[in-house]
Amino acid sequence: MPPPPPTDDELNTLIRARLAVLGIDLDQLPPGTAADPATGAPGRETALASLRSFLRTTVPALASYRFGEDPALAQQVAPPQLYPSIATAWTSDE
Repeated sequence: MPPPPPTDDELNTLIRARLAVLGIDLDQLPPGTAADPATGAPGRETALASLRSFLRTTVPALASYRFGEDPALAQQVAPPQLYPSIATAWTSDE
């Protein structure tokens, strides 16, 4: 049974905490949904809604991706080596 999806308040707390670690304060944005006419900065609620949408859609899609399962992308599992002869020497059984 999957865990219940986070609420808006839980996501707001996560967003504010992650941005605070980076030194970004959302309280500097204008309150509400209207953009600041002088700077064009989005309203605080608009920014939070956009970030919540990103967390709800993009993050689960990235988390569910399994690298190398798609045969068309299987070549990307092992990136090419710049100097394969050196790596071969390191891994040889001699």
